[in-house]
Amino acid sequence: MNRFVLGTAAIAFLAGTVLSTVAPAQEREARGREIAEAACAPCHAITKQGASPVPAAPAFRTLGQKYPVEDLEEALAEGILVGHPAMPQVRMSPQDVGAFLAWLKTIQVAK
Repeated sequence: MNRFVLGTAAIAFLAGTVLSTVAPAQEREARGREIAEAACAPCHAITKQGASPVPAAPAFRTLGQKYPVEDLEEALAEGILVGHPAMPQVRMSPQDVGAFLAWLKTIQVAK
């Protein structure tokens, strides 16, 4: 087999590997956004711009300014419980927690 054929095969393999990695990451982030839209958007701003519908609810894009968003993993896995009655308890599967955090990282803005 000549070098051109081998080189072309190697490039095709690497491109397929990269694309197969990107697609699941995008799907995971899309799932995270779906969760945020369904469970969080009624109160929190879930995009890179705009105010939260409930002024006291922090915009998710700023959470990374206070602490690493990965620190939310345990709270999300156990079900977020807060000290005010208006916030519903949110429970997520381990897969959904990962998807939510992957998406949350994509919207963080610097101070």
